[in-house]
Amino acid sequence: MRVESEYGKGTSNAHVATDEKAMNSRTEVWRTPLVIIVAGCLIAAIGFGARSSLGLFLEPMTVARGWSRETFGLALALQNLFWGIGLPFAGALSDKFGAARVIMVGALVYAFGLFAMGSVETASLLHISAGVLSGLGIAFSAFSLALAVMVRVVGPERRTFVLGLGTAAGSLGQVLFSPLVQSFIQSTGWSGTLSMLAMIVLFMIPLAFVLPSARAHTVTTVSEVEQSLKVALVEAFSHKGFVLLTTGFFVCGFHVAFITVHFPAYVKDIGLSPSIGAWSLSLIGLANIVGSFMAGVIGQKFSQKYTLSAIYFLRAILITALMILPKTPLVILCFAASMGILWLSTVPLTTGIIAQIFGVRYMATLFGVVFLSHQIGSFSGVWLGGALYDATGSYDGMWWAGVALGLLAALLHLPINETTLERRSQPSAA
Repeated sequence: MRVESEYGKGTSNAHVATDEKAMNSRTEVWRTPLVIIVAGCLIAAIGFGARSSLGLFLEPMTVARGWSRETFGLALALQNLFWGIGLPFAGALSDKFGAARVIMVGALVYAFGLFAMGSVETASLLHISAGVLSGLGIAFSAFSLALAVMVRVVGPERRTFVLGLGTAAGSLGQVLFSPLVQSFIQSTGWSGTLSMLAMIVLFMIPLAFVLPSARAHTVTTVSEVEQSLKVALVEAFSHKGFVLLTTGFFVCGFHVAFITVHFPAYVKDIGLSPSIGAWSLSLIGLANIVGSFMAGVIGQKFSQKYTLSAIYFLRAILITALMILPKTPLVILCFAASMGILWLSTVPLTTGIIAQIFGVRYMATLFGVVFLSHQIGSFSGVWLGGALYDATGSYDGMWWAGVALGLLAALLHLPINETTLERRSQPSAA
């Protein structure tokens, strides 16, 4: 009888593990950091571009179906809410099994929701298709999942830069999609345009295949020891800075979602051409390419929390200027360009603080938790915008609420401690 010692078993297993690692290394040699970053940027551009153009459907859909703006606003508010609810789960699955499978499933659900949105005739079905289904689809194909993969393939000194690059790619999608969608709505109708958007979203599936597994290509530092997900979450929620960052991100969602959904209608209400609203969204996206990239560069050299505080303060100043100045096309376009600089420049800085404090192992999960607060803010901005408009016939109350929240967020970020946590080795998840 052949007897194998425990030592022998361990040696044999070590050889097997080494062979498997070498095999995986050979089969994934084409997944270079550059290839992964390009694929992640394209996923961000498609996903964010399609979603950011949905506000253009408010006017034609409410007129065609006889719905109120609150009805449409509630649908997209639900979309933002379910996006926020789904993202922590999507992030946890992505951290465990890799972003590729999660994004593929999400793209299918997202596309189905958009396609169904183009044919529904009742408010309840609109809320299910544009709200629940599209929201969950966006969550499981979110550009933040791609960002988490991108940041893992570079060292700590380049993380904020890569986050800014990925966020800028999402803004490029907004630049391209907004005028394109507006022109298709005018030429082929809103229903056919939604079907076209659904087909474009499906292109995220082959792009997701390029992304590596959860652990492959990950660049870590000595302080980033292995943890279980439970330990990582407890650690984050016990950190004052994480709580403040989560609370402050509510304001970002409030601003961005309200403007994305209601700004085209606001522009028409003040007597300007609908094309000004569409070009404003495109201009926001164009300026945000610069803003996101600049935020990534600034975050590498200066305090990220102070930069975030300045961004929220400047948002409050800009909205105040919009309320005071005459509503001319030049004022509207200048507001859009200026707000665009500050639009998603919060994302590379917020994710950068998370990575700086807690490391990148559970970055998708931790950002998902922070982003849930963002989406509760988005729900509030979109739904309250429609509700207040239907009640008062004006968006002014929402604009002034945005000013107050911007000032609050500027104060909330000041006490955050950005210092990297020093950990002792923790038991890994089973």
